[in-house]
Amino acid sequence: MSQVPSGPDGTPVRAAALILDAFLDYNARYSDITRRAKRWFERRSWRQAQIDTVWRLDLYEECLAETLGRLELLLDERVRSRPLWQRIRDAFELQVAPYLDRELSKTFFNSLSRRFFHTVGVAADIEFVALDRESTAHVAEATSRTRYRLRDAPAEAIEQVFADVPFACGYAEAAADAMRVAAACEAQLREHDGGAAIAIELLPTPFFRERRAYLVGRLLGERAELPLAIALVSTAEGVRADAVLTRQQQISTLFGYTRSYFLADLPTVTDTVVYLHGLMPHKPIEELYTVLGRAKQGKTERYRHLFRHLAAHPEERLVRADGERGMVMAVFTPRGYPLVFKVIRDRFAYPKDIGRRQVEEKYRLVFRYDRIGRLVDAQEFRYLRFPLAQVDPPMLEELLAECAETVTVDGDDLVVAHCYVERRLRPLNLYAREADPDAARAAVLDYGQAIKDLARSNIFPGDLLLKNFGITRGGRAIFYDYDELCLVESCRFRALPEAAADDETRPLEDWLSVRENDVFPEQFPRFLGIPAELRQALIAAHGEIFDPRWWQAVQDGIAAGDYADVPPYPPSARLTEQDADEDL
Repeated sequence: MSQVPSGPDGTPVRAAALILDAFLDYNARYSDITRRAKRWFERRSWRQAQIDTVWRLDLYEECLAETLGRLELLLDERVRSRPLWQRIRDAFELQVAPYLDRELSKTFFNSLSRRFFHTVGVAADIEFVALDRESTAHVAEATSRTRYRLRDAPAEAIEQVFADVPFACGYAEAAADAMRVAAACEAQLREHDGGAAIAIELLPTPFFRERRAYLVGRLLGERAELPLAIALVSTAEGVRADAVLTRQQQISTLFGYTRSYFLADLPTVTDTVVYLHGLMPHKPIEELYTVLGRAKQGKTERYRHLFRHLAAHPEERLVRADGERGMVMAVFTPRGYPLVFKVIRDRFAYPKDIGRRQVEEKYRLVFRYDRIGRLVDAQEFRYLRFPLAQVDPPMLEELLAECAETVTVDGDDLVVAHCYVERRLRPLNLYAREADPDAARAAVLDYGQAIKDLARSNIFPGDLLLKNFGITRGGRAIFYDYDELCLVESCRFRALPEAAADDETRPLEDWLSVRENDVFPEQFPRFLGIPAELRQALIAAHGEIFDPRWWQAVQDGIAAGDYADVPPYPPSARLTEQDADEDL
């Protein structure tokens, strides 16, 4: 592109420089928060780590607000001049061209533009759209990493890994852990028929999340390369190696959309995304940006990939998502693309007694909460434009009739003013009917474990019906319907009183006094809607979730400061049989 003329007053160039400076300031403040994760890990200050995680989520909007004010002062009455913003955009593109992470700065620019102009859909004249190319295409080489030779002295090589990633609290048993990690690498390569271990390569930056740190890279064998993550835990005695992950599904789960975002102080993000995509080629680029904490860039990439798909497949149709029709949300999905779009209905059918604001608060809570692998990440989008020709007529009729406050038709487009976008999962109630008996049983048992995991993290789903849970490709049960979600500590878990003789034939609500927030766990099995053999298996494995005393004990633990530790890997991946939870 040729040099952008700035005019007599140089306003476009100055405005572009102001925006770039604001983005760099945001990045610096983002890094300041991220770097503290190492300190909290060393000190095992988990509450402070969670505070910083939420603070970092809020930082983007805070920096946008500051920048909007500075631009209004600079541009004065011309702040909403489209011709001026076109020139600012061109000047900004020139200024960010040398930066590897220039796509992140362009997303920051777009956020400012959209707020000034209240853009519906996209505005290619004053935004960076780029539907025709991948945002990582300019990265010639993945990020730097360090290689450690394993062939001759594997334990010593792992000890060097630990020395290169020091912690103020030290390692509890560096030599012993190094031997265990080296042995696990060798064993998992042999299991994969990769021959002997030759080396490992690791990204130099540890990835922190919840109560763990991860060293991420590759395990290189004679005949195979495997993705690698070494999980570290911080104990009272020092840092210990807890697990070695080399299976594709394990790494994908670690970087999945049901967990909180990592805190990793990366020098640059885009090349790290390229490297991680090499480890997990089936994981969408947008999810990698998001799980690294760059949620806005993740949304940008999700938008680009979706609408690139719609443009490339004119036969694609937006249809009602599989599963039971929701009372709160109208949910649609592209047939050939794994996303769902959830639009809040104008009115909720009985017995729902909440409003739009309360629903939005529930989704906001989940966005800012530790999702522990059991809550799907729901991204909030505004003013999306879909081609009317690609909306299935029954779905269009439902949206216009029941979501008229949010959905309108504008020319040849359907405009959705507000929605939540999630990865599409198979509803558990459907999966339990469709899958073979062993798979259905495993899914229902994991559903019981999901309820326990959520409870111990202070989350009560509210509605435990199987239709509100989905099954991932890896067979995990995930909760995704948040309109009745609440904190466990806010509930009153009660036992059912013994019914009098004349009460047994009357409806429960006629003789049982129920107050707001009362929950009767003994009632849960009546509404699951699963075959008797699956219900019996669930009760045998997780019967305590139907006992109010178990829930009350969980509440007591939460009040005492207990924190659910739910590792993103199975017990079989751990290096020892010792349960480290007491040390965490």
